[in-house]
Amino acid sequence: MKSVAFVCVHNSCRSIMAEAWMRKLSSGVEVYSAGTEEYDRPKPLAIEVMEDVGIDMSYAKSKLVEELPQIDILVTMGCGVECPYLPCEHREDWGLDDPSGGPKAEFEKTRELIKEKVIDLIERIEKGEV
Repeated sequence: MKSVAFVCVHNSCRSIMAEAWMRKLSSGVEVYSAGTEEYDRPKPLAIEVMEDVGIDMSYAKSKLVEELPQIDILVTMGCGVECPYLPCEHREDWGLDDPSGGPKAEFEKTRELIKEKVIDLIERIEKGEV
């Protein structure tokens, strides 16, 4: 079983969305998310747009990378920061803009981009490419 961690600065928007999509769309993958800086809670609009498509986000909370277990795959969201060294088999950056501070439509657009990228990642995991 592969383990995947999604990491961004605050673990309050993009990374928790990616974690939620991976939980919803995959089986046989352990999934986590975390941030490089402490933050008090997920962005309300991030939670709202995921719940709009039927994904329960009641478990979501912002966590730090130090809380992550050993992982196989590390995905950074495009945060513009250097993530601390985390040993893993595969690492990639998705280069996503942060919708924080923007309108709900920007969060919805980010949600759909993340869904597409998660589906692609799941397919590559299943094919043994990552």
